[in-house]
Amino acid sequence: MIQVDAVAKKMFSVAGLLAALLVVSGCAAGVAKVDGKIGVVDAARVLSETNVGKKAKDSLTIFSKNRQALIEMDEKELRRMEEDFGRQASVLSPTAKREREEQFRRRVTEYQQKANEMNREVQEKQKDVLEGFREKVGVMVGNVSKRLGLQVVIDKGKGGPTLYSDEGLDITGQVIDEFNREYP
Repeated sequence: MIQVDAVAKKMFSVAGLLAALLVVSGCAAGVAKVDGKIGVVDAARVLSETNVGKKAKDSLTIFSKNRQALIEMDEKELRRMEEDFGRQASVLSPTAKREREEQFRRRVTEYQQKANEMNREVQEKQKDVLEGFREKVGVMVGNVSKRLGLQVVIDKGKGGPTLYSDEGLDITGQVIDEFNREYP
């Protein structure tokens, strides 16, 4: 069944690519011909080189480091508890030993829950910040595209749909300039 799903995905992927080629070449019925009015933009570069993008990345870094510091404090406490138990284990009664082991297990469980929650918080913050940034990128790309008379702009970032593009189609620098003018 896995092989069938993989083949089906490839077929849909190939069909989608063929449809896109037909649209771009103007061969599909009722579709406007593009005639070279295409641009590409590297959204990751926009994030790295705009004032807003740098601020977004900085806020995410600070947020992540704060959460990481909290986790590291808990890790240090757990290590200290483990070392203390190791030093005292030989002199503790069996009942006291069980109590300390149980206390340590509860503390490890709390730590794991806290670490998972912190990771979720970081992921949510990242999602919120990047979604807001993406919306702004869309507006800026739209402004530049209208000014240049472009009909289509494609993401040329790594993992994006663009495998190749002529450098003359890249509007990333103009989007960055527009971004920095709009959001100094």
